Amino acid sequence: MISLQTQTGYLSLIEKAKKLRQDTFTAFIEHGEAHLGGSFSIIELLLALYEEVLQEDDKFILSKAHASFPLCILLREKGFNPALTTHLERDPLNGIHCTTGSLGHGLPMATGMAFAKKLQQQAGNIFVLISDGECQEGTTWESLLIAASHKLDNLRLIIDYNKIQALAPISEVLPLDDLAAKFRAFNWDTVEVMDGHSFEALIAALSHKSEAGKPLAIIAHTVKGKGIKPFENNPEWHARKIKGEEMEIGKQELGML
Repeated sequence: MISLQTQTGYLSLIEKAKKLRQDTFTAFIEHGEAHLGGSFSIIELLLALYEEVLQEDDKFILSKAHASFPLCILLREKGFNPALTTHLERDPLNGIHCTTGSLGHGLPMATGMAFAKKLQQQAGNIFVLISDGECQEGTTWESLLIAASHKLDNLRLIIDYNKIQALAPISEVLPLDDLAAKFRAFNWDTVEVMDGHSFEALIAALSHKSEAGKPLAIIAHTVKGKGIKPFENNPEWHARKIKGEEMEIGKQELGML
């Protein structure tokens, strides 16, 4: 049974998710930015990490950096000052630990960082968030092999499984089928979150203690464009700028009017 304190905490996170979507939507309009779909699908993931899971010695890498606006806004709320930009430039003093944006690069870098921590016997985990489209990159599967071979149980891979990439559904471009089975076949401890917008489910998965010697993969089933019903699950919102009446639609859906 969930305690009253825990329930209150979840409600607080839901309110923070609403505000982060509003702030991100406003920033998209002010900066003429696109990538609303993939940014809104990871709002709850980012808040679960930064509000509940990440510890002092942990590091987080956003590999799908086309969705960097909500991360930068969240970091600014926490006292950092990263540049508000689509593709991230390394700025560790402001919470950006890797230059990312070219898909397929974040996991290899995270694997190297986790390996370095192991060699130097340093505390902390490396968390990395990739898109489902990145699971079509060869570097992803090479990194999975390397991480398993070196028993990097301090590596936490999160997949934003919204099932839409750039121009079309994953199923029409290059199907991933049973993604969890693929990770397990690569000797990764794997947790599947069927509602990637549930804070209860996300926090439990992100806090999961993986099997000794096994890196952890967390597959979060999410909704592209989550929070604005007319935009949800529409491939157009992968890289479409907000214009005209879409501004009013978004504001209405997000409770900004």
